[in-house]
Amino acid sequence: MKSTQLSFLRFLILLSFLLVCFVSNTYSAPCEIYNVTNFQIKNDGSELSTTKINSLIQQAVIKGGGTIYFPAGEYLTGPIRLESNITIHIESGAVIKFSDNFDDYLPMVKSRWEGVDIMNFSPLFYAYEAENITITGRGTIDGQGKKWWDYSNKLSGESKDFKSKWQTLFLEQNKGMLMPNDTHAFVRGFCRPPFIQPMFCKNVRIEGIKIINSPFWTVNPEFCENVTITGVTIENPISPNTDGINPESCKNVHISDCHISVGDDCITIKSGRDEPGRKMAAPAENYTITNCTMLSGHGGVVIGSEMSGGVRNIVISNCVFDGTDRGIRIKSTRGRGGVVERISVSNIVVRNLKKEAITLNLVYTKTEQEPVSERTPVYGDIHISNLSGDASQAITIIGLDEMPVDNISFSDINLVSNSGIFVNNASNISFHHVSVKNKVGSALSIEKSKNIEIDGFKSPSPVSGEPVVLLNNVKEAFIHSCFQTEPAELFIKLKGEDTEDIALGQNNRISAKKIIESSGEVSVNALIELK
Repeated sequence: MKSTQLSFLRFLILLSFLLVCFVSNTYSAPCEIYNVTNFQIKNDGSELSTTKINSLIQQAVIKGGGTIYFPAGEYLTGPIRLESNITIHIESGAVIKFSDNFDDYLPMVKSRWEGVDIMNFSPLFYAYEAENITITGRGTIDGQGKKWWDYSNKLSGESKDFKSKWQTLFLEQNKGMLMPNDTHAFVRGFCRPPFIQPMFCKNVRIEGIKIINSPFWTVNPEFCENVTITGVTIENPISPNTDGINPESCKNVHISDCHISVGDDCITIKSGRDEPGRKMAAPAENYTITNCTMLSGHGGVVIGSEMSGGVRNIVISNCVFDGTDRGIRIKSTRGRGGVVERISVSNIVVRNLKKEAITLNLVYTKTEQEPVSERTPVYGDIHISNLSGDASQAITIIGLDEMPVDNISFSDINLVSNSGIFVNNASNISFHHVSVKNKVGSALSIEKSKNIEIDGFKSPSPVSGEPVVLLNNVKEAFIHSCFQTEPAELFIKLKGEDTEDIALGQNNRISAKKIIESSGEVSVNALIELK
């Protein structure tokens, strides 16, 4: 290309850039950048800069918005209040440390804590009914959470009559609050603040930053719309309830390329808790979670247990869980209510999991059976495919006697585990090309369930003396095209007087001394042999 052509091309690129800036400045927030060190905010960590930072934000708001820029250095602050059209940019080498003096987070503000709407300590980054807010950069924000964790742990050992000034204030400001079924922290009157909590906001973006030592949940958007969290690193040590990313009752959420190692669940989808959550009736919907790695935490990606407003339209893909307690964890209990539906999980690798690779448990806490009502959680239309790795237990599915989980499918699953798959109280469940190499018990055990399809199931190392597949009080099952290349003593065992309509077909590649047998209580008509 000739030099004149190159020059003209450069001119066009420059002209396009100028036009973009002109349009941006005309129709949206200005591009003004406020370097905090030019406004008497010290970057040596020697001064609490809460008032100066928030005053600078207000100065930018008056002009329509802008970027609050933190160059390299150390900054000490209390809570930062974000407003519409404000970007916080934290440069590489910059560390914002948040005060561990609880008084710096007063006065209390409208917040949400474990799915309950309350007045509480201000979150460290807080926004309410704002638009176009951003936290970005390659710097670090440090919640200095240890003092919060220690005080919370101390309260569990204090007498119930003990009340600090913070607890007294909390209880005064939350008189008449609609309480959840489990009131532990609320009764004690001390709820640690989330690290980042925008509430009722639109167009929220958190990108690139590193977050450490959160007092409580780390990134916790509430009732927000159009939320993007990308390229974020979260590192919390072993600590109470320091979840990574918890978008609650939000719409249109995109989480990608994050690296998370925390003291509780890594990414959790929630929508309110018990009666308070049902009253707000704000579902979590239209979430995508992709290209993330999780190293430490109770669960990799978790739905619940606070899901009383409902959860729907969730896609989880291309993630690695290495060393978490569980991989995909979906949990609830009686009293929560809410509907969880249309969940798709694919392309997941799990390694070194201490418990289940996948668990769906509606008996997360011990409860007594009760009539179906608004208190009853409803789970269904959940589909998991292309998941492989190793875990202590492969899969558990536990529904309620009064409300089995429904329409769950597993496709192309390959797991090595100590114990296999266990299903209880489920309907319309299918296993397509699932392989489980377990060490104890049956590879697949199903009880008190109906409408089951098992297609192409494999157990590479069947456990001596155990059936590969155990069906106990199962109705309407279709087992076909299964593979058992390693010899087994028994492939299928039927138990339970309610077992009926078990159909077998095209299982001609099973290496077993016996394909199927029934215990005495099973009806002689329970088995249907298909040609």
